[in-house]
Amino acid sequence: MVDGRVRRRAREALRRSLQSLRVRNYRLFFGGHAISVAGTWMQRVAQDWLVFEITGSAVAIGAAMALQFGPILLLGIWGGVIADRVDRRIALLVTQAVQLVLALVLGTLVVAGIDHLWIVMAFSLLLGLATVVDQPVRQAFVAELVDRDSIANAQVLNSAAHNLGKVAGPVAAGGVIAWQGAGAAFLVNAASFLPLLVNLARMDGATLRRPPRLVRGRGQARAGLRYVRDHPDLRIAMVLLLVVCVLGQNFRVVFPLVGAELFDGGAGTYGTLMAMLGLGAMLAAVFTAARQTATVRGLIVAAAGFGLAGTALAISPTLGLALAVTVVVGIANFSFNTLARTVLQLVADQAMHGRVLALHGVVFLGSTPIGGLLLGWVCERWGARVGLLVGGLSALAVAAVAERMFRRAHSRPPMTPSTVEPAGKASGDQDH
Repeated sequence: MVDGRVRRRAREALRRSLQSLRVRNYRLFFGGHAISVAGTWMQRVAQDWLVFEITGSAVAIGAAMALQFGPILLLGIWGGVIADRVDRRIALLVTQAVQLVLALVLGTLVVAGIDHLWIVMAFSLLLGLATVVDQPVRQAFVAELVDRDSIANAQVLNSAAHNLGKVAGPVAAGGVIAWQGAGAAFLVNAASFLPLLVNLARMDGATLRRPPRLVRGRGQARAGLRYVRDHPDLRIAMVLLLVVCVLGQNFRVVFPLVGAELFDGGAGTYGTLMAMLGLGAMLAAVFTAARQTATVRGLIVAAAGFGLAGTALAISPTLGLALAVTVVVGIANFSFNTLARTVLQLVADQAMHGRVLALHGVVFLGSTPIGGLLLGWVCERWGARVGLLVGGLSALAVAAVAERMFRRAHSRPPMTPSTVEPAGKASGDQDH
């Protein structure tokens, strides 16, 4: 009898974990997205390696990264405006096609021996400009694929696909670069966009849950900023994101020093730490896929959990314990990032999804060079352990501040919702 109940609960949990995949449009998106993400990580690794081969300079690698992520930081909110104005499926077809062409041309040039540094830098900038629109469109498009009750599950599955790609892509890149060079890795990335492009074209447009389109007007980027500023839950989520992303999630900066400085290891130790981080993310995906909703309070708890795990890692005395704690950091990191995207989509009006998720991209991706430089300076001046403590304690502190903000906001009488578009109204036409 007990075994029967356990089996029924396990089957129900599995059903909830995979509920988004029962939707054909989401299934098509998920399959293509998973392959595309792996290719994207191949290109990132190949680009870093190619720049290092050309220059032998870590500064040059950082400059290429800044060119790629800088446009998100400077122009991200306008990418969100575009995402709210256009048919997101068509926009995604365009941005994915542009990235395919960029990878194809760069790969062809490198294979032909035309691999000057300025060419790689120029393509990094062009890729960054394409990402300005691609990121908010891709994130907001999820809400058109599944119903509201499945958004949390869809975001977990998307994050799981991203983390699988983050592991598989660099491994594949290493093999391809060793076999045929960086140019071949760019060409493989170009091919990786094809499944998503084909699947987007195969989707049933009549079943998409399209929001009203934003009519062109002045001040719409500012309207998005005001919308987040004036909405207490969105404001809390963005404050949490800003602190955790800038100070706590720059693992590529801190972990090499953790391995070398704290545990007398080398590249192998760094790789093992990153692998444990990925293992934690996959465990989190398994145990959270059945989640059907997300709340701001849950996001605050996740930030506090991330802070506790980061602080525990900072004081871990042995490598074995540090590796075990890193798995917990990976679980907390995955949970926080997935909850943040889900909360933003559930709380914001769908007509504002593009701009709200663009701000998420500005913080999540655009903060990478800022946080990397800051944490790098902290680690060089006071050591890797202090760098980890900064990340952990800052997450705990911002979770405490966010909890106070949440209680203050929700202890007041509810306010009458303000209009979503103070600077321009949305069209009432639904594109079915």
